Amino acid sequence: MIRIVTDSTASIPNEVARANGILVVTMYVNYQGREYEDATMDLDAFYKDIYEMIDDIPKSSQPSQGQLEAVFTKIAEDGDELLGIFMSSKMSGTVDGALRAARSVAAVHPGFKYRIIDTSSNSFDEGWPVFAAASGRDAGCTLDQCCELACASIVRSRWLFTPESLRFLKAGGRIGTASALLGNLMKLCPILTVCDGETATYAKVRTQKKALAAIAEKLKTDIDEYGLKNVVVHYIGSPADAAHWARETVEPLVKRDVPVVPVSACIGLHVGPAIGVVYECEKELPGKLTFNPASLVYAS
Repeated sequence: MIRIVTDSTASIPNEVARANGILVVTMYVNYQGREYEDATMDLDAFYKDIYEMIDDIPKSSQPSQGQLEAVFTKIAEDGDELLGIFMSSKMSGTVDGALRAARSVAAVHPGFKYRIIDTSSNSFDEGWPVFAAASGRDAGCTLDQCCELACASIVRSRWLFTPESLRFLKAGGRIGTASALLGNLMKLCPILTVCDGETATYAKVRTQKKALAAIAEKLKTDIDEYGLKNVVVHYIGSPADAAHWARETVEPLVKRDVPVVPVSACIGLHVGPAIGVVYECEKELPGKLTFNPASLVYAS
């Protein structure tokens, strides 16, 4: 049996992960002397106070190697194969930790077969490859075939989001002071995406309203050219505006119900209040990766 493991930054709701046979290893959020499990915390309750966090931004941390080894050891002892699908190695050390843990378990359990995939992203941009692999597993695919399905999903998906302001990105060292000041004074709202495993600027517009309109337009363009397989609206902060945008703009565009899902706190605390969309197309999207996605797979 193939056991699929991901981390909580994929932002997959617990009940959805359980229903799809996906094991989620939690990241951690440290705030005001308390440690929270990213995978189980009440994200809406956490984000309710996000505006008060700007002067004391919470810290995030990845799973320990020991934690990963415990999960992988159980899989090895059960005689199962491991497919680990994790967030970008340029954003976190989780992939490296998973590799060390898998190799350590393999040294004790000869014949343990595993594959570790660096999705080069986070949130549902990490989640869609997880679901692609789970569908392959359920259809009877081999471990390598599931890897191929996950890699194909990576280059078919796009993550577009716009923060309310640049304050959190500046406070977290993601942009310089001058850029943040200029952006806020001019009310510039960046539209951000993920390319080659790193956050990148897709466009800059004057207001968040215009940013959301530009995101919707890009979504429409991609659907027209590449087809649409999956879509989810993400938010950091209050769910109300995201739900309204999903109902009034995204759903009429895609002609289907669209889930509205909070982003993992380990991602959200670096960005601040934001709204965005992650979608997977039927065909490969240009510009997501500039290298062969097969290089993102680490094999036993």
